[in-house]
Amino acid sequence: MDATVLLRLYAGRRLNQLRHLDVVASQRQQLLALVRQARHTSFGRTHDFDGIHSVAAFQTQVPLQCHETLWRDYWSKPYPVLDNCTWPGRIPYFAFTSGTTNASSKAIPVSHQMVRANRRAALDVLCWHLACHPASRPLWGRTMMLGGTTALTALAPGVYSGDLSGISAVTAPLWSRHHLLPPRPIALLEDWDVKLDALAQLALRHRITVLSGTPSWMLPLFERILALRGGKGPALPDLQVLVHGGVSFGLYKERIQGYLRGTQAQTREVYPASEGFIAMADDGEEGLRLLVDNGLFYEFVPVADLQDGMPTSQSRRYWLADVVCGENYAIALSSNAGVWSCLIGDTVRFVSQEPPRLVIIGRVQAMLSVCGEHLTVAELEQAMAQACHALGLSVVDFTVGTLFLPSGRARHGYLVATASGTNQTPCLHDQLAMYLDTLLQQGNDDYRSHRQGNAQLLAPLAALVCEASLENWLRTQGSLGGQHKLPRVLNDTQRFAGLARALGAWDVLQGRPETM
Repeated sequence: MDATVLLRLYAGRRLNQLRHLDVVASQRQQLLALVRQARHTSFGRTHDFDGIHSVAAFQTQVPLQCHETLWRDYWSKPYPVLDNCTWPGRIPYFAFTSGTTNASSKAIPVSHQMVRANRRAALDVLCWHLACHPASRPLWGRTMMLGGTTALTALAPGVYSGDLSGISAVTAPLWSRHHLLPPRPIALLEDWDVKLDALAQLALRHRITVLSGTPSWMLPLFERILALRGGKGPALPDLQVLVHGGVSFGLYKERIQGYLRGTQAQTREVYPASEGFIAMADDGEEGLRLLVDNGLFYEFVPVADLQDGMPTSQSRRYWLADVVCGENYAIALSSNAGVWSCLIGDTVRFVSQEPPRLVIIGRVQAMLSVCGEHLTVAELEQAMAQACHALGLSVVDFTVGTLFLPSGRARHGYLVATASGTNQTPCLHDQLAMYLDTLLQQGNDDYRSHRQGNAQLLAPLAALVCEASLENWLRTQGSLGGQHKLPRVLNDTQRFAGLARALGAWDVLQGRPETM
């Protein structure tokens, strides 16, 4: 049976609801409902939730905070048994964030309510897909979820930890499980290479109509499937929709669309955080639509109001009633799993208020600003995508750090992993660095001013490394596959230098005289 028939019935009602939703009123209702449910928790009593009847009252009584604050004050002592700490009842799951390679993991509480909210969000993704492509049949076949291992660790009676993708898999409704791939024995595999091989074999035996995962790890799967098909035809000929998130799609778009050629597949971007499902592509052309009626309340703090990535007593905090387009905000969440006004580390910019659509700018502490050049992750990724397109380069991943010179001046250094078969000549290294420098000067006034005359910031350097070198390094770090990714900006100069040496690129980044 093609379950798309049932999905269309649901989508008709849900899309009508979303298109007529009063987003400000909905967010107010979400907040007050969350406060009402949590009023008898330790957090609720401490912050007098019984006395909160408006957004203004909530923002007066509940301070902005980060995960570390909640962990220190409410979670660390009773962990792993969190009974009525910041959310009513016992927290059944903890999602350990993979984050960026070598960054410390965090245990994010996941309640039964959040699990259900994430399921509804996944349905919304398909609803918006049908709105844009009414003839599509996403539930005609199987859905393959490309994530980490689904193995969960028992921490206490009724309490488990693991990847968020693993939690989603084991809590999937019974009726949906025969639609989902991979099956449990493959999903439990931790060796990423073995898992990819098994997934590729699986793809040959099933009709895959939905593929979900991180773009950087979809590519090796496509390559393996195509190799098994003898290099002929599309890797997934029946694919209807490819759902991607976690990293910027721009770097991978051309290669992935090459694998989709000859299919009816469309791509849909999503913004799922460990703390909750935040936004997704709708029927608009730019930005991701904020999910405003699904168990989350959003606050937005101007990035300029943060100090070292943290809020201060003077930090302004807005919500959907008073955000403006064009300003960079750090996003804070209150959720149906017991995080409250918690900065999750992401920065966003609104491109539309009705409906609320945003673009992801990067991480709060990932801005590249050695001399005040204020380069965001979004600017770096856009410049890299444009430069690689101009040079015909296929990029797998990249990171950028700072090289400090004896004179006290500095320059940016780019480590760029390219697809196998790329001709990595010294000339190409220089051309890529020149393109990046030119594009960033055109798009960022602060960068241009600091580059003028090489007074403070010298021309950048770029080192191309092969895809296999990066994969080998990730393998040694235990970070190959799933949702692991390189940080776009490595502000720790020792970590950046160590990575460059491990990839055999340090000499390239040290080989330019200071006069250039």
